[in-house]
Amino acid sequence: MGKIRVSAVRYANTYPFIYGLTASGFTDNIELSTDHPAACAEKLINGTADLGLVPVAALPDLREHFIVGDYCIGADGEVRTVMLLSNTDFDEIRSIYLDYRSRSSVALTRVLAKNFWKREFNWINTEEGFRFEDLAPGEAAVLIGDQCFEIENRFSRKKDLALEWKNYTGLPFVFACWVSNIRLGEDFIASFNQALRSGVENIDAVVEAYRQSGSISGPVLRRYLTVNIDFKLDSLKRSAMEKFLGLIRQQDLK
Repeated sequence: MGKIRVSAVRYANTYPFIYGLTASGFTDNIELSTDHPAACAEKLINGTADLGLVPVAALPDLREHFIVGDYCIGADGEVRTVMLLSNTDFDEIRSIYLDYRSRSSVALTRVLAKNFWKREFNWINTEEGFRFEDLAPGEAAVLIGDQCFEIENRFSRKKDLALEWKNYTGLPFVFACWVSNIRLGEDFIASFNQALRSGVENIDAVVEAYRQSGSISGPVLRRYLTVNIDFKLDSLKRSAMEKFLGLIRQQDLK
């Protein structure tokens, strides 16, 4: 068997993972690519990657999957980079544009709409090139990733969707976790997990390494990685994943 093909998310929330894999030298053992979250999922589904940081909502679409390691992209409250944005009062919103880059965030919005907000909306899918900032009255958009920091100030109405989930369930939320579509050896998993840990436990070095890499930098990046993102895939987050997947099944969100 050749090198394990790994697909990671290209956003700032994954900097600690990329740093750990790179600084530890683990990238010598794998073929690493970076993609938006939905593309990570698609690569595992179609077999062009063996291991990926996969949106939780995509797990039911994998014929077989194995959760790998002790880390994830999670939040226990405000996450800052998964937002419902609008310039219309929430009660007057009728249509919501859905970010094509993340299935988990889209599914989360629809779960919250049905079970927490008790609202029905006109759901509109988007594709690459869609201008999320160009919303008409009565419209909102689900937006993910670093772009939230770039354009959130253009909107007067904002809902942080991880915080909404916390208010609804009392649980943290897991947006993505490391998943393989093949059984990986125990030695590989242990070394992979150690590489991830070396990044998560050295956030100051991560912030320094990526200080000029994107729209989030310096103290803002450090706060984002230490306050907003929760990387540990513990038992409480696993319970939250199961609850979320159960709600997706109930609503038949695929």
